[in-house]
Amino acid sequence: MASPFPQRGLARLRQIWQPLALALMGITLCGCSFDLGSLMPEKDKPQEAPKAAAPAESAVSAGNVAEAQAHTAKAQSLAKSGETAAALDEFNRAVGLDPYNAQALYGRALIYQGNNQHDFAIADFSAASGLNPQKVEPLLGRASSYLALGKVKEATADLDEASEADPHNAQVWTTRGQAYERLGDKAKAAASYTRAVSLRPRDDAARNGLARVGG
Repeated sequence: MASPFPQRGLARLRQIWQPLALALMGITLCGCSFDLGSLMPEKDKPQEAPKAAAPAESAVSAGNVAEAQAHTAKAQSLAKSGETAAALDEFNRAVGLDPYNAQALYGRALIYQGNNQHDFAIADFSAASGLNPQKVEPLLGRASSYLALGKVKEATADLDEASEADPHNAQVWTTRGQAYERLGDKAKAAASYTRAVSLRPRDDAARNGLARVGG
């Protein structure tokens, strides 16, 4: 599918786990990614966010943007082949060249998530969300990492927002059901699972969840 995210955005910027992580990785391999240059160290370490004093966006040349896009495309191909370490290097290069490369940010966040580096993943998903607030992918990705860390309330907040932004996204409703089920809110969990099943009748996770909460 075509990338739902623009190459550049505004400067202001694992049960739920495995299935969702796989689903999200599928998204990035289709070209959806987000850019978070502020998390990587000199090579692995997070960089500092651009200072407000100088409009960082103006410092990114057209040449850098084009080169960053090439590194992003290469990273996505490597990730699809299972070469995540090499893909991460390419995403890092892309972010270094263009901190506003949304595809690189989101792709890197998914790799961090797959490596259980959830804090880094959350930071990248957050940057991605800031660049493209109207997109649900970074919110869904961040919610998955929050759930992996046991931060269920934070996850439900993201999923509430995502469900409003795209009420026809079955994965959002299934994950929202799982989150509310963990909070013990059976009513909201049942409502979410029901919505997921109505959108995707063969969603076993949602159907099983609905059975658990008595919906």
